Amino acid sequence: MEVVKVEEWNKSLPDPDATARPFYEAAARGELLYQQCPRCEHRQFYPRAICTACGSDPEWATASGRGSVYTFTIVRQNYAKGFKDELPYAVAMVELEEGVKMFGRLTDCAVEDVRIGMPLEAYALEVEDGFALPFWRPA
Repeated sequence: MEVVKVEEWNKSLPDPDATARPFYEAAARGELLYQQCPRCEHRQFYPRAICTACGSDPEWATASGRGSVYTFTIVRQNYAKGFKDELPYAVAMVELEEGVKMFGRLTDCAVEDVRIGMPLEAYALEVEDGFALPFWRPA
């Protein structure tokens, strides 16, 4: 996954707990992670302390960084700092090749061109040293 260093970030950032922090740190290294249970092999995202299927301790797995639009919406109103100037924009539930669904922002295409099933690839914006946010663009 390509990592792009951002010189100035003017939007709010997630404040991850210890369970989720490795996801953002891995993105800064160019890796897209999800969790997989070593006991029942259930795959999940967002990061959780336990497997939602069996209650075991999940482990991190590296995704290919490829997926497709499962569903999406177009945001036309957002008055929060940093987002207002980017309207309209698309956000999507992305189904990874590994079967996990991950929510994210779509870039590099007109919102009118976004379609269910559209092939996507992940990339990351490193907004702080060692901390990056995954985004999605057409493959």
